[in-house]
Amino acid sequence: MPEAPPGVCPFRARSSRAVLPDRPHIGAAWRVPVGPPVTTDVDRGPHGHGDPSGPRLPWVIVANLGYLQVVRHCNHFCGFCSNPTSPYEHTLETMRVLVDDLVARGYFGVVLTGGEPTLHSELPAIARYAKERGLHVRMITNGWRLGDRMLARELADAGLSLVHVSIYSVRPAIEARLRGIEGTLERAFAALEAAHAAGIEVNVNCVINAQNADHLDENVRVITARAPWVRHFVWNNLDPSMGRAEVNQAELVPRLGDLELSLHRALAHLEKTGRSYRVERVPLCYMTDFAHASTETRKIVKGEERVVHFLDDKQTVRQTDWEHVYVDDCRVCSLRTICGGLFDRGQAYDPGELAPVFVPMEPIVRRVMTDGEDPAITPRSFDYAAWQRAHEQRRAQPRPPREPDLPRQIERSDGPAVGLVTEESLRRFASKRRAEARLAERLGIAQERGGSDDEEPSER
Repeated sequence: MPEAPPGVCPFRARSSRAVLPDRPHIGAAWRVPVGPPVTTDVDRGPHGHGDPSGPRLPWVIVANLGYLQVVRHCNHFCGFCSNPTSPYEHTLETMRVLVDDLVARGYFGVVLTGGEPTLHSELPAIARYAKERGLHVRMITNGWRLGDRMLARELADAGLSLVHVSIYSVRPAIEARLRGIEGTLERAFAALEAAHAAGIEVNVNCVINAQNADHLDENVRVITARAPWVRHFVWNNLDPSMGRAEVNQAELVPRLGDLELSLHRALAHLEKTGRSYRVERVPLCYMTDFAHASTETRKIVKGEERVVHFLDDKQTVRQTDWEHVYVDDCRVCSLRTICGGLFDRGQAYDPGELAPVFVPMEPIVRRVMTDGEDPAITPRSFDYAAWQRAHEQRRAQPRPPREPDLPRQIERSDGPAVGLVTEESLRRFASKRRAEARLAERLGIAQERGGSDDEEPSER
């Protein structure tokens, strides 16, 4: 193993990577160049399928989570929002049938999301209904309203077990810029405190973007110091393919090399302090030491799927494929078949930043499959050889037919209608769009194209 070059952290040597001489930036160090990057559909094997009909392992209970968008409007105006305002709205009844759909699919839990879900007056009622139907109930929120302890207690009493509060930066000016509104950071901390006081398990979510990519570790240290009861963090690298994120790529999409060291320091701190964490849309060559925490890797290893009830024209979609883009170099990577690759929707990330790593796969798989805190894992001995056989069988399964109006990784799924579009909801949508256009102009960010999926849906 060569020694790390000056200025490069020693952890990179542990990832078995070599210096790319034509990429002097620090994030490119310690990767082994094999060949030129290829941005086509090279080596897209179907290893990422989570089809429940595929081979299963006796010690794995598939603990799939479904996502239910409760609303699509919000009291913040984030420049990277991938699910902005739409004319679709929910009643309690339209949400109940979607909960029933997840129960019928045998799902473990539901994530109530948005928009900002706390803006719906029936949020406690749908949480209670989901709990009564046997689902583990979670919520993703910006925290603006959850700081109200009465609301937090009402949701806890209704059955909300876990809440993800989004905090993008502990630097107030950056947080305000990303949120489009002042005072969000302290309101988010108030939400952490109120949820904890109500007995709700509290996690922190963060969208990685160009404005916070250099201080993810600072975020973690400040949050865990102020809210030591937070034991789990989730990072989602920015999705540049939908909504407002699609038209603000230049300002907000990070380079992988810009987030690598900061993310590594953040994960190392959490590991040292006994906390857990997940990271989505970051290739394993940028988080090799923590590969077990990749959302895509965990889905691939366990054969899980995801359903999202979108409150827009997409309606219900199902994801069983966790692969994105790979380059020729990836063919020799030891982690190729458990890596999600480079997120390819929106064409904003550079395939030239990918490179292979050469570390054993088995310890990563074993850590995923023996995670005692994962509801998908039962406390039985793990047979790596049996897992390899099942993994190869899943990889050999054919992909579902591609739908031309959807990303390659997802498919439209049968299910109840998601939400309603009425004359009144269309009027509210038009009014909200006008107000958001004024706000976007004042903040200097672009407003998403059109409306819901660039089309005005008709009343139905």
